[in-house]
Amino acid sequence: MKKFRKVLDGLTTSSPGGTIGSPSCGSAAGTPTSAPAPREIDIQETLISENFQLCKTVRHGFPYQPTALAFDPVQKLLAIGSRSGGIRILGRPGVDCYCQHESGAAVLQLQFLINEGALVTACADDTLHLWNLRQRRPAVLHSLKFNRERITFCHLPFQSKWLYVGTERGNTHIVNIESFILSGYVIMWNKAIELATKTHPGPVVHLSDSPKDEGKLLIGFESGTIVQWDLRAKKADFRIYYDEAIHSVSWHHEGKQFMCSHSDGSLTLWNLRNTTKPFQVTFPHGKIQKDGRKESCKPILKVEYKTSRNSEPFIIFSGGLSYDKAGRRPTLTIMHGKAITVLEMDYPIVEFLVLCETPYNNEVQDPYAVVVLLEKDLIVVDLTQSNFPVFENPYPMDVHESPVTCTAYFADCPPDIIPILYSIGAKHKKTGYSQKEWPISGGTWMLGSHTYPEIIITGHADGSIKFWDASAITLQMLYKLKTSKAFEKPKVGDGRAAELVEEDPFAVQMVSWCPQSRIFCVVGISAHIILYRFSKYDANTQIVSLEVRLQCEPEDVISPSENENNPCFTESGSHSPHHQQPVNAGNRTPEGNKDSTPCLKVKERMVRVPPGYQSELVIQLQWIDGEPPQQITSLDINSAYGLLAFGNCNGLAVVDYLQKTILLCMSTLDLYGATDPYQRLTRSPRRNRQSTSELCMRGLSNLYSDSKKRIRTSYQSLTELTDNQQSIDMERSKSPTSESRENSFSHSRSSSVSSIDRETKEAITTLQFGESFGRKTDALPTPCLWVGTSLGVALLIPMSIPTDQEERMDEPVAIGPSGGVLMLKGSVLRFGFLDCMGALIQSPYEVWRDLNAAEDPDRPRRRKLVHFSPSSSQDACGDGHLAVVCSERQAKVFLMPSQSCLFVHNITESSFVLRADIVSVYNSACLACFCANGHVMTLSLPSLRPLMDVNYLPLTDMRIARTFCFTNGGQALYLSSPTEIQRITYSQEMCDNLQEMLGELFTPIETPEAQNRGFLKGFFGGNAQTFDREELFGEASAGKASRSLAQHIPGQGGVEGMKVAATGVVGDLARARIALDERGQRLGELEDRTALMMTSAETFSKHAHELMLKCKDKKWYQF
Repeated sequence: MKKFRKVLDGLTTSSPGGTIGSPSCGSAAGTPTSAPAPREIDIQETLISENFQLCKTVRHGFPYQPTALAFDPVQKLLAIGSRSGGIRILGRPGVDCYCQHESGAAVLQLQFLINEGALVTACADDTLHLWNLRQRRPAVLHSLKFNRERITFCHLPFQSKWLYVGTERGNTHIVNIESFILSGYVIMWNKAIELATKTHPGPVVHLSDSPKDEGKLLIGFESGTIVQWDLRAKKADFRIYYDEAIHSVSWHHEGKQFMCSHSDGSLTLWNLRNTTKPFQVTFPHGKIQKDGRKESCKPILKVEYKTSRNSEPFIIFSGGLSYDKAGRRPTLTIMHGKAITVLEMDYPIVEFLVLCETPYNNEVQDPYAVVVLLEKDLIVVDLTQSNFPVFENPYPMDVHESPVTCTAYFADCPPDIIPILYSIGAKHKKTGYSQKEWPISGGTWMLGSHTYPEIIITGHADGSIKFWDASAITLQMLYKLKTSKAFEKPKVGDGRAAELVEEDPFAVQMVSWCPQSRIFCVVGISAHIILYRFSKYDANTQIVSLEVRLQCEPEDVISPSENENNPCFTESGSHSPHHQQPVNAGNRTPEGNKDSTPCLKVKERMVRVPPGYQSELVIQLQWIDGEPPQQITSLDINSAYGLLAFGNCNGLAVVDYLQKTILLCMSTLDLYGATDPYQRLTRSPRRNRQSTSELCMRGLSNLYSDSKKRIRTSYQSLTELTDNQQSIDMERSKSPTSESRENSFSHSRSSSVSSIDRETKEAITTLQFGESFGRKTDALPTPCLWVGTSLGVALLIPMSIPTDQEERMDEPVAIGPSGGVLMLKGSVLRFGFLDCMGALIQSPYEVWRDLNAAEDPDRPRRRKLVHFSPSSSQDACGDGHLAVVCSERQAKVFLMPSQSCLFVHNITESSFVLRADIVSVYNSACLACFCANGHVMTLSLPSLRPLMDVNYLPLTDMRIARTFCFTNGGQALYLSSPTEIQRITYSQEMCDNLQEMLGELFTPIETPEAQNRGFLKGFFGGNAQTFDREELFGEASAGKASRSLAQHIPGQGGVEGMKVAATGVVGDLARARIALDERGQRLGELEDRTALMMTSAETFSKHAHELMLKCKDKKWYQF
């Protein structure tokens, strides 16, 4: 059946590296017919399935919804846990690792095994995990699942292998880190508190060992009860009952005092000599009111009490502000001696850590920085300077500074573009940062050999554009551009436009960039386009403004069609609009006609623009009949032609940005001319024009039905900072079918698209300039515009462009009638061109020239154009070329100029393609597709032979759908969360070299020696070194814990996971250690079985002896 379907589709496959002959060709409409090519095409395809493998490479940006924070003071590594179960481990720039718990449970707490290359995570599903960090991709070594109790707090003393685990019931358990087995030693809550106490103390919120004696464990309960438990004597040294709930506890390094933070905004200092009442109670932000009472304050969520060798102690805490001032921002307070500094934060504080010079808790701490984890940012404060400046963050944590609305990815860029963008962007960097080096400096990273210039462009809701250097799997911001500077600031309530787009009128919808000519084009949510040129010099410029009236009113319908290649037209009642009134285009209209005004007002005065991207031209669509303009759905720009084309659901417009004139502005139907493939029946116009326009944009932009939100909500699913299924449910509700389906997202979108295709206008979905053959009779290639529509139609529009530079600026560009019409299933997404040897043909471009530079009179500045003609490389197929057209459902390869279909491949039947790109991999071209059902596929070109099909994302949402993009070199990216960019590769070579490109997390460092405490101090202060946890918590003395309490789960990061660890001594030691752990575990199990057998043998011997004594004196006849 599979072979039969391929024959019907006209699909011709070849063996890897085989030769492709001239297959049977289908007609333009897709019906299999015999249309032989002018010559036999002989293309040697080199791509095979073994060249492709899909894997994640690196994740950039701020961890979405962070929950926990940890720091290794010796390795200088920082770990951040998130609500979705993710872990980000950060070191020096280039050392950035992302891990994910398979369960997806939120990370409650993180604990480094300091200088051991391991990390313990406690998750919301009451499971502890031990991660091995001695490999470039960390893996879980052990897991321990608590069955009967919920984990609330964990504490791992320095250089200890015993982890204290507090639970919601108030009990404290102890876990052996090496074997991840629960000890039989348990501190029950009813033993920790006095028997006379009738109330439960609440969950454990704090655990810490005394700096003075490691054999004393301080346990803090939520209700306000604090107990110091003597681990040796198994009894409480003292108990404190305080009225206010406890949030955190922090020791003085001498172990004689500790400080607590409480829910009433107070700090209490306790002295171990007298625990009946606090030594000191302070309300740092509580003022005394007129009646003499303290004003109520918010809880102090955490406090850190750190001593300094050369100054007063630091008391650092979060929260504690008074309730009287509403709307105050979250604060971090630093109390140093008598000075109190309040640092206001932009976002709520999730967690903070004080970084100290020593990992020992019984030494003077000497804090030097504070790491503050906010809901949407990471800040490090320098404590060594009196004004407490922040460090400049080297990580790209501000990707979401304004919500990301679109992305673009460019690999193998011109090598000079990154340095020049960086030099321009460096002039606008913020100042006032700490002059010291970034304190999180762990790990090692070296620039790999498999690197090339890469740039990522992100568009944002506030209209800003950011250029990022993405070379060598890192991310660094190069340059920021604000598109809003081209417009006057909209006044609130100023006209109809301001009423509709008052929130984000400049939000970026799509971008188009030519790295060679440095021409940059931005499409905004208010139906505007801005064209930028790059210059290294500042200049005084006046922005040219063009206003376009792109209108199309519904009057005609498409008659039922029996075309097999377009099943969306087979039902009765399907229709497509036809423009009724002529489309007008021009410059500004009289101010009296409000309907002919655009949404935004361009600056009309002369403005001074700095070096970088400078706006040259603004194109805006006008309001028509009281309705805002429809959003722009497609854009392409070509620097060699000097042309810009854009379209929406009403029609197409082509602009000459050199002459600043509009060349073409007409409805989609008018583009067909006499080549209209559908029979359209005239009928009366619809009365409700508003509902028609809403239906038109529904399938393209997923807008809400509320007319006041139609302009701005096409990027709503991108800017929302909540991971919900709202957009999916919205699509599902729009599906016209009532049939229940398992894959609701893909099916509802598919059926919705079909319904929209039947009921609404024919939108322009993709555009591509290039050298091609506009008509079948053309002998030579000419500049053409390829137009793809939502009804699966590909149109060719030939153009005549003057070649001489002077004529180009004076003579008009001639645009001919539509040449060819090609048909596919579903909306057309992408065009690509190959020569008859199978090589990818690039679009022509103009070499960049700085128009603001001083002109040399001896060498006049002229345009330098680079053309890639289809006939320049060879002549194997009569100077023709191949056109690759990909739609939502299928891909086709056409031979030009005959327009005969050579190859067809139905990409998907049950879903639809979200993104398709023709990319270069291994010096060959292929078609890469991302489907709504989560599949990532690659097809060979030109034969469209499937090379890879991976079910990568089982569940998707509109954010991923709108930001997924492929690029050359086998790379792709998408916005995995509102704050993070996930990069992936589908190249086998890059997957193999990924270990070399990633940073090394663990580096062998000697643990700093403890300071000499002195004889008297050690004698009178107690000696913590005499405390043997192994003797106390081991199985010999404490016994075994109940098996029903917790379940040990071996991880995937055993010896198999260590095969990918770093080579050398570190890797060998890590492998040996894990092997010994597993061997010890097996020996322990063997010992248990041996003991059981010995017990059984003793029982058998005992019974045998008793039987022998019983039968000893009996005669033979007594048996």
